[in-house]
Amino acid sequence: MNPPSLFSPLKIGPYQLKHRIVMAPLTRMRAAKPSLAPRPLNAKYYAQRATPGGLLIAEASPVVATGFGNPGVPGIYTEAQIAGWREVVDAVHAKGGFIFLQLWHVGRVSHSSYQPGGVLPVAPSAVAIPELKTMTADGKVVEYETPRALETSEIPLMVEAYRQAAKNALAAGFDGVEIHGANGYLIEQFLQSRSNLRTDQYGGSIENRVRFLMEVTQAAIDVWGAERVGVRLSPYGIANGSGEADPMPLYSHAIKALDKLGLAYLHFIEPRASGTGRAEVDWQNVPSAMVLYRPMWSGVLMTAGNFVGGSAQSAIAEGHADAIAFGRYFISNPDLPRRLERGYPLTPYNRATFYSGEEKGYTDYPVHDEMAQA
Repeated sequence: MNPPSLFSPLKIGPYQLKHRIVMAPLTRMRAAKPSLAPRPLNAKYYAQRATPGGLLIAEASPVVATGFGNPGVPGIYTEAQIAGWREVVDAVHAKGGFIFLQLWHVGRVSHSSYQPGGVLPVAPSAVAIPELKTMTADGKVVEYETPRALETSEIPLMVEAYRQAAKNALAAGFDGVEIHGANGYLIEQFLQSRSNLRTDQYGGSIENRVRFLMEVTQAAIDVWGAERVGVRLSPYGIANGSGEADPMPLYSHAIKALDKLGLAYLHFIEPRASGTGRAEVDWQNVPSAMVLYRPMWSGVLMTAGNFVGGSAQSAIAEGHADAIAFGRYFISNPDLPRRLERGYPLTPYNRATFYSGEEKGYTDYPVHDEMAQA
């Protein structure tokens, strides 16, 4: 039997994919203001990248108003946001595609200017992000503030915010949800010892630090069923002040615990691409998450991080991953699966337009067939 390829079918939960090229969740900051609801431009963007039997993971969406750290990011906690997402989902389904929504809370990766009432951001512990800077809501570049530590009594309320967001995603018509447990945001802040100094049942031991991830994941499962819930992790990542001194014990425990739940998939960010939201990076001599943790995961494994056609095909053929999520090249190549299948050249992306603007750098990238006819 031949090994699988990028263009072999793949079953993820109840969904039969026609290929294994997934669009990664990508923050683009183009939601309507002040509602922070998706709008017709967003629906057009996602529809351009939808393919029959292909999977898109929609951009990270805060589950509650305290979860923001950037302007123009769409949420999933109001009726207007649900309605806006419904238009996006309908546009993707009209193209025969599947779409999951990534559920997000940034935790300390925020600033009081984004918080309701101008209060401090919340986090597992009152530990500021070292060395990095952030931008306030009015565009000033400042040091990160020291966040307020969540009270033990507040953590179940945060879990409920994820549960309600999962219900809202279901109401919007999504095919599933992905829990954002990567890149130094709230869930990873609970996971890692440098950002979690708690002494209650959510801190200290690895089992305690993994507790919040497991409770959030179970809340989503309660709404969707495990077969329509995915989780994203970034072992060995260093984004937004994250980084565990020895990631292997922590992530081995987390992955083995998640493996018992029967999830739709586990989604890695490869260490070589950690921090790409801030700059172009391709870290060398770093571990491979898919290689290290594949033996601990019995379900569908997806991975992302600086893949191109050849390296993606090799990862699939060698059995290290079952699907490859592409980010930046899916931005600049709305027809990416077709280009990779046919060996067409890829349009370069323009990083300057990733996080601002309207159509430019968003919905104005051509498909290859249009370029060939020009």
